[in-house]
Formats: sequence, structure tokens, C-alpha cells
Amino acid sequence: MSIRLHTLSNGVRLICDPLPGRRTFALTVAVAGGARMESQGQSGWSHLLEHLVFKGAGDMGARDIVERIEAEGGTINAATGYERTSFEVRGVDGSLPLAMQVVSDLVFRPTLDPVEIEREKDVVAQEIAEAFDTPDDHVFEMAQTAAFDGQSLGRPILGSVDSLKPVNRDNIEAWRATLYSPDRMVVSVSGAVDEAELLKLAEIWFGQAVATPLPEQAEARFVGGHRALNRKIEQANLVFQIAAPGASSDDLHTARLFTEILGGGMASRLFQSAREERGLAYAIDAYLEPYADVGLLGIYAGAAAERSLELAEVCGRELVQLAEQGPSEAELSRAKAVLTAGLWMADESAANRAGRLATQTLVYGQPVPSDVLVAGLQAVTAEQMKAVGSHMLANSRPATAVLGPKAASKAGERFVKALSA
Repeated sequence: MSIRLHTLSNGVRLICDPLPGRRTFALTVAVAGGARMESQGQSGWSHLLEHLVFKGAGDMGARDIVERIEAEGGTINAATGYERTSFEVRGVDGSLPLAMQVVSDLVFRPTLDPVEIEREKDVVAQEIAEAFDTPDDHVFEMAQTAAFDGQSLGRPILGSVDSLKPVNRDNIEAWRATLYSPDRMVVSVSGAVDEAELLKLAEIWFGQAVATPLPEQAEARFVGGHRALNRKIEQANLVFQIAAPGASSDDLHTARLFTEILGGGMASRLFQSAREERGLAYAIDAYLEPYADVGLLGIYAGAAAERSLELAEVCGRELVQLAEQGPSEAELSRAKAVLTAGLWMADESAANRAGRLATQTLVYGQPVPSDVLVAGLQAVTAEQMKAVGSHMLANSRPATAVLGPKAASKAGERFVKALSA
């Protein structure tokens, strides 16, 4: 059977993705809402809310939620990002009704007990402190702040102790109704699923909620800048970023291939140049983060402080060379093979499929079959990659973050200098 998309009367979109011969299923309920939708005073509320719904929902206490799922052999989890919040249940054939009921209670009927709210604020405060104490986590927050300074995309998903302090039952319930509005929600099931049963369950558990409008979001702007934090630790943590195509851009496939060639694996330019040939870094890679209207291409590296300036120069030089000269035929072929294989391998997992189909529907309005994605990747040319690379370099002030010994603090400036050399 093919992937089927339905829309309930209240706007909830429903994806049915049967996989013949499966004895298990994966359910993803995703909403187009997260930290990006928060005002400055609400920073971290979406993440805190995700924690709070697991403290009690419907007729279930915190222990009941996980015990009911695990009693039937399943697992349950959730995640909050900048633009999406998702809930995932994996279970065996026959337990979909329970999974739908539990997640429905989490998103529409959480208890939000005042005592639990205060307790969970303390838990998140510890999480915030842990992120600060973890250099290779905190350096990404620093880079994000530089890239989107003064915007919701530039604030940590966890928020701050001060921004969480005003949360009470009334205002977090109002935020829940706004954030988890059914018109921005997708219910996606892959694996052992019957379409008729799914439609019936979706109507019961997701078809009655009423939509709550979300204020229009401002367009994001990649502004760039430098951040540095000196700490007496053994290694320097470096992040270098430039603006890249967003999720809805026609250049997204090209940007993904560019990123793979630059630093996507052990055969990438950065790994070979910085690690294998020069021994400048023990960890280095490139990544692409496409938001709705803008994206970023980033490089992360961990290195000895005294090698950081040379490493920053190598990173900048490799980025410029790939943009100006384009990839070799072998590099482009390898990158296409790696990303294509990644898609097919992900298709073997019902959880990956359910999550990807949900995200695609939120971004594009409908699921995108893997063969369409593969065709898009395979059509990219070296000339297109040069054009997109040159555009990325010419249209953004880089964002850099350096966390570690003082000797590494100028690595961001050295990276920027290498881009213009």
C-alpha cells in the first residue's frame, strides 16, 4: 500500500504508512511549534511544557504513562526543537489504540499540577547548568546566539532560570493550547497499521480539539558575529557557521551534498585535510540545519588550543575552495551515494519513516516519497554546487563560537580572515 494523507475537520493531518510483514509500528505526533514561537519572556516554555505533560495527563500519573506503554512492550519519548515538538511511541501490532490515547492525553489533557510545575522548573534549571558545564554543548548555544542575535532562534531551547520563573498553571496551559494546536499537528504511523482503524482512532483522540491561532512569526535573519568564552579546560571547542538554504529552498539538495563533501564523513575534505593530513583536530565535521526560511551550514571541531588558529584557517580555506572550484566527479558521486544510502537505510526503520513523513508534511504540506528525494539528489551538478557555495559565502557574515583556553580565543577571527584571503 502507498502512503496516505488525510485531514481531519479540525485541521489535524493524518499519515498512514503501512509496511507489509511488520509486527511493530511507530507513531509520531508532531506539531509545528517550538522555541522559535516563544517571546523573549516565554523562552524555554515549550521545552518545560514537554517535560510537564509527562508528569500527569488524563487519568494517568507520571508512572502510569510509561507503565501502560511498557506493559505492552512499547517505548515512549518526546523532543522539543526550535520549530517542532514531537512525541513518539513504538509498539507492537495491536497496541496502537493505547498509543493514540496516551499521546492524545499528553498533548490535549495534561494535568499541569502546580507542585509539579515548580519541581520541574528545578529539574530544567539543572539541565541548563549541565549544558553550560558541557563545552561541546554550550559552544553550539554560543554559535546559535551569534547567528541569530536578538531573535527567538538565537535563544537556547532550554530558556533560562529567569524566563521560567513566571510559569504557572494558567499561563502554561494557555501556551499548551496555542503550541499544540490541532491545525499545526500531524499524526503519522508507519509499520503495522490498518488505515480504517487509524482513521477511527484519530477521530476519537485527535479530532475533537479546537484550534488556537498562533501569532505570525517574524522572518529569521542570519546576522552572524563572534562569541568566545575562555575556560581552563584541556581542549578548545570551535563552531563556525554561515547562512545556508532553508527547508523550503530549491537549493536544499545541493546544500546537503555540499555539506557532505565538506565534512560529512571520514572521506570528507575537512576530515582528510585537518585530521588525517595535519593532525589538527581529534573531532571535526560539517552539518546543515535548515529552518523554515533560512538555514545554516556549520563546522564543529575539537582541538588543542595551540592548534586552533591553524585549524580555523584550514576550515575557512577548505570551505572557500569547495565553493570556488566545486567538487570533483568522484566527490560528487560519493556524496550522492552516501545520502541516497542514508535515505534507503532510514526507510528500514518505521520510527524514522514516521518522523520524517510528519516533518515533511509540516514543512511541505505533504509527505515526500524517498524516490523523489533521491531523484533530486541525483540531479545536482557540480556547477550548481559552485553556485550555491558561492552564494552562501557572499550572502552572510559568519557566526563563530570558541570555548576553551585563551590561546584559542581568536580562532573565529582567523576563520573569517581565511574566507576572504
